[in-house]
Amino acid sequence: MGWIVLIILVALALYAVYLYNRIVTLENRYQNAWSQIDVQLKRRTDLVPNLVETVKGYAAHEKEVFTRVAESRERMLRAGSIDEQAEAANMMTAALRSVFAIAENYPELKANENFRVLQEELAGIENKIAYARQFYNDAVLQFNNAIKTVPGVFLAGPMGKKPHVYLEIPETEREVPQVSFRPAS
Repeated sequence: MGWIVLIILVALALYAVYLYNRIVTLENRYQNAWSQIDVQLKRRTDLVPNLVETVKGYAAHEKEVFTRVAESRERMLRAGSIDEQAEAANMMTAALRSVFAIAENYPELKANENFRVLQEELAGIENKIAYARQFYNDAVLQFNNAIKTVPGVFLAGPMGKKPHVYLEIPETEREVPQVSFRPAS
């Protein structure tokens, strides 16, 4: 009888170690996923000054747009927490959309080789950011499931583990764009 109790206690202890390691592994996975996003955001932040300087040569009078881009870049560099970085990244995305909207009004800018290269590089970075965000959200989902479900919930509390937030698209970007095939009047 004593052996059976001992075997059960050892099995429970091993299972607790397994759960602990699983929670730590999943936490490391979402932290790694965020660092991948952070790397791409840094690449984008480094690319922005070159893009802005190229566009400024053609559209110097668009100061408000360039100010928003500079502010979003500065905010991105100062951001500390994941939430602050995500908010700053969304702000930069909106500012860059304005820059590309300006470019639409300047055919000679769109034809500029430097601008095209920067635009392509930025598009590649944006694709990597989108993929990294998806991977991050998947990692957060696994981590949150592990600490919110039984038996992980019993171990997560004493470990001080709390659920993490998903990266979401800002409300302003959720609106469906209006498409019209009518000729402009």
